[in-house]
Amino acid sequence: MKKFLCFLLFLPCLIVSAGAYSAGAYAVLDADTGTILDSSNADTRLPMASTTKIMTGLLAAEDSNPNRMISVPAECAGIEGSSMYLQAGEVISLRDVLYGLLLCSGNDAAECIASVCGGREAFVTRMNQRAAELGLSNTHFDNPSGLDGETHYTTATELAQLTAYALKNPLFAEIVSTKDYTSGTHYMHNHNKLLSMYSDCIGVKTGYTQTAGRCLVSAASRDGHTVIAVTLNDRDDWNDHIAMLDRAFSTMHTEQIATRGQHAITLPVLSGMQSEVALVCSDDLSASLLGEQSAELVLSHRGMLYAPFSAGTVCGTAQVVVNGSVVDSCALITQSDVALDESQERLSLWERLRRKLFS
Repeated sequence: MKKFLCFLLFLPCLIVSAGAYSAGAYAVLDADTGTILDSSNADTRLPMASTTKIMTGLLAAEDSNPNRMISVPAECAGIEGSSMYLQAGEVISLRDVLYGLLLCSGNDAAECIASVCGGREAFVTRMNQRAAELGLSNTHFDNPSGLDGETHYTTATELAQLTAYALKNPLFAEIVSTKDYTSGTHYMHNHNKLLSMYSDCIGVKTGYTQTAGRCLVSAASRDGHTVIAVTLNDRDDWNDHIAMLDRAFSTMHTEQIATRGQHAITLPVLSGMQSEVALVCSDDLSASLLGEQSAELVLSHRGMLYAPFSAGTVCGTAQVVVNGSVVDSCALITQSDVALDESQERLSLWERLRRKLFS
């Protein structure tokens, strides 16, 4: 009995130390480098409810004329689910319908966008084509709104990757960060409570169906870093996202990768009074990292140099790379002057190369 009571007393500690979230699947992504910082079941295909509208909104934001006025098709009014309450025949700008899509999560707005941007069937095809172009092989859309469908699914990882791409679109990023918006008789309040609950939050989208459960995609920026959190089927999503974002930002640290004047590589010199010269970094290089990210220094430079040249001659580039993304860079420059060796100047290029290679 004593052992059982001790176990009950210790159980809360076990739960806290496990650090588990309520989500059926989640992913935390560094949007700047594409690094997954934390995840669970992140590659499992699941329904994503109205977070679908991230793709719908991206395609609408990319429209060549988002300010154009449109007439709401009759079949797009009174759609099932959440709504911005469009009226059949109403004249409104595509931009304002996009606000209704992303703030109110309007299913009527989603169907309206699809209808006026090529037609519903063609638009859904475009959604899936864009997913394929972005390498989202575990994502498929049956509709533009996020209502449940037999082959309507994504993964936490791919939804985060899609969001990182969508946030690069200025109009999309502007809208998902907006708390309130009015267009004519339409007053819209953003369903994303994190915009008020989390000071660094910059968007992006909520979602819910009975099948998918509560779904949430959030993004926050701090000190030059943007972090995206995705939860699918999460009954405690607001608190989980705050914890996920805080945890990611708490690991932020800066590493010095190289200093100005630091030796990077030595290059051979032809026709010079010396046979080689050092290339050095023209500036300090650093990387702001999250979690267990690591940075590497990648050098790109000429194979050899021909004298004469002066100190400070640019001969290449040093780049700091994190998970394939360049986060800092500087020029590679010669450390010293190298004068021309006039005795070699009279030799043919082949002879100079031969002496260099075989001496």
